Amino acid sequence: MTTRRTFAITALFAGFGALAFAAPAGAQTKWNLPTAYPMDNLHTENIVQFAKDVEQATGGKLAITVHANATLFKATDIKRAVQTGQAQIGEVLLSIHENEDPIFGVDVVPFLATSFQDSKKLWDASRPAVEKKLASQGLMALYAVPWPPQGIYAKKDLNTVEDMKGLKWRSYNVGTARIGELVGAQSVTIQAAELPQALATGVVNSFMSSGATGYDSKVWESLDHFYDTQAWLPKNVVFVNKAAFEALDKPTQDAVLKAAAAAQERGWKLSEEKTKWYLDQLAAKGMKVQAPSPALAEGFKKIGEQLTSDWVKKAGENGQAVIDAYKKM
Repeated sequence: MTTRRTFAITALFAGFGALAFAAPAGAQTKWNLPTAYPMDNLHTENIVQFAKDVEQATGGKLAITVHANATLFKATDIKRAVQTGQAQIGEVLLSIHENEDPIFGVDVVPFLATSFQDSKKLWDASRPAVEKKLASQGLMALYAVPWPPQGIYAKKDLNTVEDMKGLKWRSYNVGTARIGELVGAQSVTIQAAELPQALATGVVNSFMSSGATGYDSKVWESLDHFYDTQAWLPKNVVFVNKAAFEALDKPTQDAVLKAAAAAQERGWKLSEEKTKWYLDQLAAKGMKVQAPSPALAEGFKKIGEQLTSDWVKKAGENGQAVIDAYKKM
């Protein structure tokens, strides 16, 4: 009896959810798309173009408003907001949700995929598993775009990993927090929109991220070293509330999927093209942009091996299957 009643209540709320997203035939549908990055960030620029493409392809039938720089929801709240229908569509750095499922963190396994080509192969190998998990949460992945390769920002010379001991280390996901732990740094969880203030006030004095994040944060105002370790290429994923998508008519759904495919292709090219530009900008602002010393690289290689082992243990057979599929590509 309890099971039947629970099922009935669940079905009733599901029905209400579908009605909430439905719109009268011929009426304009409006979606809100929160993202955590500023308007001039490569991901946001790509999303704005995606929204324009959708509106144009649907003749204005579907309008998507982009809310940049965590103005609508904080980075860590965006996924939940889309799940609950507070926003219809959103973008997140997928690895910040690795605590929910290890599969969300596969692209930040250190030194597993360190080039744009390999990163694309890893996305192709992991996408079915990512989509399956998102679908279980009422979400549907539309497209993914990588950040430029990750390096280390600091305010002093780092010749070995031992030089990182005691640093105030910004972490933003499981992997970066674990690195801080392994090198003896003091990890502080800071999302992208909060990073400039954290740097300016000395809450953190080191972090691992891309040239894009350093540029967005005007990192040269606080730090002066960047070590181009190229540890991984984390990806942002744009996803939609499944009920909201299914409430669209077929031509509008097709327009969204077509625009998403174009956004993914455009975004990968944009990220790759801007990688060198970002590092050039850091150097032009007076930062010392350099490759890691052999000793620092070797230290990070050992850390990478440890983190890879940790991830495979957590991810189990599902994660191992993704790694195996990637290595066969």
